[in-house]
Amino acid sequence: MRTVIFDLDGTLADTSGDLLAAANTCFRDLGLGDLLTSADSGTALKGGRAMLRLGFSRVDGYGEDEVDRQYQPLLDAYAQDIDSHTVLYPGAMDAVRALKDDGYVVAICTNKPEGLAETLMNSLGVRDEFAALLGADTLPVRKPDPEHLFETVRRAGGHIDKSLLVGDTLTDRKTSANAGRPSILVTFGPGDDDVRDLNPEGLIGHFDELHAEVRRLIG
Repeated sequence: MRTVIFDLDGTLADTSGDLLAAANTCFRDLGLGDLLTSADSGTALKGGRAMLRLGFSRVDGYGEDEVDRQYQPLLDAYAQDIDSHTVLYPGAMDAVRALKDDGYVVAICTNKPEGLAETLMNSLGVRDEFAALLGADTLPVRKPDPEHLFETVRRAGGHIDKSLLVGDTLTDRKTSANAGRPSILVTFGPGDDDVRDLNPEGLIGHFDELHAEVRRLIG
């Protein structure tokens, strides 16, 4: 079965606003105020620790120990307000449904913790569109380890040799390369990587372009 695996943050949905808000909750609780702004959206998509490191780099006296201490509070704050600012990208679900109608299996492979990813996709009302969802803590490994991608394909009921990954970052590009599978990277996400320089097998500037690229790459 031909299988299309999607990254979540920065690919299917812009989650940066809620991620930044969760990090700023931690900073405010320390009396530091909001240390991150919308200009830091690219860092938000690199995970909680990346946001904490960036914020603490803007004040004196905080190091990696505080990053470790604040990581769980950040996850807790995010879980309490996970979808105030998050939006699916235009055309994302139309593209997903069109792929399914054409016989493709679709699933999600994300480095967001699985429970948070499940909560978010259910809150957005689209979890049932995907045959499987694996997060950062589903397996002992995560992207860019290819086993994270392989197991997502398996659980979705697809075939690894007829699969590809749709993502938005260097991590996604490395994952597909490590797996020996093609990737399609989106150019509209807020990430810091210039995906054009990563030489993916496919690029799209809007989800309207996805179906044609998927067909070109895996039939």
